[in-house]
Amino acid sequence: MARRISMATRWELVAAIVERYRLGSRSDKCRILDEFVAVTGYHRKHAIRVLAGREKRPSGNKSNSLRNGSNVREALIVLWETSERLCSKRLKPLIPVLLPALERHGRLELDDALRSKLMTVSPATMDRLLTEVRMVARGGQRRRAGMSSAVRRSGPVRTFGDWNDPPPGFVEVDLWRISARLRPAALCRRWC
Repeated sequence: MARRISMATRWELVAAIVERYRLGSRSDKCRILDEFVAVTGYHRKHAIRVLAGREKRPSGNKSNSLRNGSNVREALIVLWETSERLCSKRLKPLIPVLLPALERHGRLELDDALRSKLMTVSPATMDRLLTEVRMVARGGQRRRAGMSSAVRRSGPVRTFGDWNDPPPGFVEVDLWRISARLRPAALCRRWC
C-alpha cells in the first residue's frame, strides 16, 4: 500500500525520473514504473501516461483572474449594491441599463475596456467574483435552503403555460363554515 504524499512531491518525483524513464530500455522502464507506482499510489496505466509526458502538470495561473481583475470586481460590487443585491442571472440583463445611469450620476467612472468587460461577464463569473462580498453581507453565514422545496412538494404549482385549462371565464367557488360548537370531527360544514 502506498503512502500518502502530496501532489507537489509527486510532480517533483516525476520531474526527477522522467528522463531516465524515457531513455531507459524496456526492462529499465518496467523497474522504474514499478517503483513509481509503489511510491505514488498511481494506477499503472496512469503512471505510464505521466512518465511518457502525455499528462501535463496543471498550470497554477488562471486566465479568469487576469481577465477579470480587481477593477471589474469593484465595479460589479457597485452594480450589485445599486441593484439591491440581485442574483447574477437577473443582474446581467440590467448592466446595460445601470451602467449609463451610474455614470451619469457620478457613482461610477469606467473606461471603455472595463465597460466592455462588464458587458461580457457571465453570471457564473459574477457569482465567483461576488462570493466573498455576499458572505460578508450575510454576516458570514451561508444561505440555507428555504421552505420553497417543501411548498413545491405540497401541491402542484401552476405556471403561465396552461392558459386554456380551465378556459377563460370559468369560476369555481367553495364556501366553508367553521363552527366551534360542533364536535372536532365535524368542524367544517360545506355550504352548497
